[in-house]
Amino acid sequence: MAARLSRPLVSLDRAAYHYALSRFASSRLNAVETKFVPTPNDLAARLTLELNTARRAQDKTRTLLFGTVISAVKNREIEVDRGLSDDDVVEVIRKQIKTRRESVEQYTKAGRQDLADQEQAEIAVLEPLLPAAIDPAEIRQAVREVVAGGTRDLGKVMGLVMPKFKGKADGKVINQIVREELQAG
Repeated sequence: MAARLSRPLVSLDRAAYHYALSRFASSRLNAVETKFVPTPNDLAARLTLELNTARRAQDKTRTLLFGTVISAVKNREIEVDRGLSDDDVVEVIRKQIKTRRESVEQYTKAGRQDLADQEQAEIAVLEPLLPAAIDPAEIRQAVREVVAGGTRDLGKVMGLVMPKFKGKADGKVINQIVREELQAG
């Protein structure tokens, strides 16, 4: 069992902190601060960087937003019991945006435009984190190929098209294109 410090670690000055690290190396204080520079493709690290930037700027709304998104990412990590790829993180961000869009709809129905505007602002902050959207013409071409192959059921067409665009396009957009092509064909 690790020995306890006589005063809380938060109030320690830098020298005392490093002394505590060296003195209690076997305890949980063995965290070494390292400078992590994320690669441009590391979306989870970018979220953390955005959170830290918002904290430094004392922007409470962005801090809360990115804290919530990072929490959702960590919860997803726990669910799948492995580290998440960028595609998985994009999926989590898409779910967060979808939840906020549903909230906007509910707030608008309830006459709470102030809350709807707040959710809209959060969506505007999260959307640039997503990869560039796929051109609908490309999605339409893939749907036409599947339909030309003889598949006429909405669920089956969606099942064949969705894996091609997972994490790259919104499912709602794909569903709309599939419905249009099935009605036209």
